[in-house]
Amino acid sequence: MSDISAKYEELKELINNIRACNRCRLSSGRIHAVCGEGNVNARLFFIAQAPGEMEDKAGKMFIGPTGKVFDELFSEISLHRNEVYMTNLIKCRLPKNRKPKSDEIELCGKYLEQEIEIIKPEFLIPLGYHATKYILNRFCNENISSSDLTGKLIDCNGQKIYPLRHPSAVLYNPSLKNIMVQDFRKISGF
Repeated sequence: MSDISAKYEELKELINNIRACNRCRLSSGRIHAVCGEGNVNARLFFIAQAPGEMEDKAGKMFIGPTGKVFDELFSEISLHRNEVYMTNLIKCRLPKNRKPKSDEIELCGKYLEQEIEIIKPEFLIPLGYHATKYILNRFCNENISSSDLTGKLIDCNGQKIYPLRHPSAVLYNPSLKNIMVQDFRKISGF
């Protein structure tokens, strides 16, 4: 079995486990557990916080207004979704889009770590506070403030991490778009 075939099989099994998951309270309120998607050999691995309402209904990543912003940012650097891997830290929609609770992060974080292990990306790109905090805690030995690192490439124990604002930030504060475009343009140099 080729490396790609093995990755697909491992990912398929993980996706089935995520879809069947009922380990926390979020499973009772979801329509779909939203699993990661994209290229299994991706160098770039984007990690958002959690699915929104539209993503929960469709079971797909970034399809609502945030997805439109994400696609616009990708087009700025001539990148397409099929070239990257995208996933969420939390796999089920958070009620009223509230912040994730520590037990939810811990339980879903195990799935995220399995995705990273399967894909083996060169760059982890956490989007927003919770995804960034989780990734930094997981890969960096020292306590690092995520707010100081947005838009800066760091190396934590051999894993390259490039924290960015979540694309939804543009929906709430359109003035951030130019900053986000500049941060995304740096990706094309990776």
